[in-house]
Amino acid sequence: MNEWISYHAYSIAWKVTRALPAKLSYKLFEKIADFIVRRNPAPVRRMRSNYARVHPELSSIELDALVFRGMRSYLRYWCDTFRLPSWSVSQTMENVVVENEHLLRGPLKEGRGLIVSLPHAGNWDHAGAYFCASGAPLVTVAEHLKPEKLFRKFLEYRNRIGMEVLDANARSLATLSQRLRNNRLIALVADRDLSKSGVDVMFLGAPSRMPIGPALLSIQTGAPLITAFVKYEERGIRIIFEEKIEIPSEGTQAEKIAMMTQECANRFGRLIAEHTADWHMLQRIWIDGDFVERVS
Repeated sequence: MNEWISYHAYSIAWKVTRALPAKLSYKLFEKIADFIVRRNPAPVRRMRSNYARVHPELSSIELDALVFRGMRSYLRYWCDTFRLPSWSVSQTMENVVVENEHLLRGPLKEGRGLIVSLPHAGNWDHAGAYFCASGAPLVTVAEHLKPEKLFRKFLEYRNRIGMEVLDANARSLATLSQRLRNNRLIALVADRDLSKSGVDVMFLGAPSRMPIGPALLSIQTGAPLITAFVKYEERGIRIIFEEKIEIPSEGTQAEKIAMMTQECANRFGRLIAEHTADWHMLQRIWIDGDFVERVS
């Protein structure tokens, strides 16, 4: 029953949001965001605790204000998601500012493929749509969600944007390696993996875990690994690319993965601290305190 409700709730939101005028849609989602924060369900409490880790200096009033901004940013993402299929190519392209775009275009022009690691921030679907529309179709991986019909709906949505979305399983790494050999852009959201397969990092001053995939792919294929951060602007998004993460010359493969992933964590943490409200993390991120190990 819960899966049936989830599917139909998303389906209705997809249709209704696209039917409304844009200004009204976004205003409505802001109201919904404020309502959710006032209700203070578990995801909001987790967002608040995550933001408090990022900014321990904030007073309770300042932290509450940040959570309101964060939830509005998160609901803006969903409003974008529901409306994006109706955007024209020009609308998709014009509302994007890119910093250091040469870091992405260069390796693809040279035929080396590219891996981009990024956190859950801003609207990376809009970023993906931008690059697909500008001649750099990307490949990514999605966790298989329930209900199945809803998962398929999101796959269809991202396929229409131009992305190739792989189901996260034991074969996906081999497929990604093949795509890199075919000079494709691989984008992986990689700021959270609390399973035993994740690699331990220090993230904003506390222990966490992040996926090994971006670093492992770079080591195995030689494709460059860079990081990105997507933040909202008043109109559209800004994509911030940062320099290639070099593969360490010494150490075991596991040690190299750990060092490269730690550098990703350092970069994510710095930009999350600067643009916290656009970090849409409503789940546990750190593994200290009362963290309980889960099966990978």
